Amino acid sequence: MKNATLHSWLRDHAARAETVTAVCTGSMLLSSAGLLDGLDATTHWRFLDGMRDTFPAVKVKYDKHFVRDGRVFTSAGISAGIDMSLKVVEHYFGEKVARATARHMEYPYPDVDARRIQL
Repeated sequence: MKNATLHSWLRDHAARAETVTAVCTGSMLLSSAGLLDGLDATTHWRFLDGMRDTFPAVKVKYDKHFVRDGRVFTSAGISAGIDMSLKVVEHYFGEKVARATARHMEYPYPDVDARRIQL
């Protein structure tokens, strides 16, 4: 799929979606389609500078493990994607269900959105 076609497909589907999410460098893909313009967002720590430099309209958050800006959620790496997913569950079903989901997974509930590693 060529970039223009992919970007058009992403914009079309995002326009119809109630929630848009991206894990890790998927945030770069949403950025390239203009879907994060004007929004707070994050990505994997190795790509933060590239995201900032390549997509200046995106407000890149260096200190966040996951970010929610309106209906758009973005996260850093894989574990951050799990944290973000639990926050999506919380958004739709409440904190009690999200905490129960984390417990069932034997995964710690993300009480904070701070990045886990020092940059």
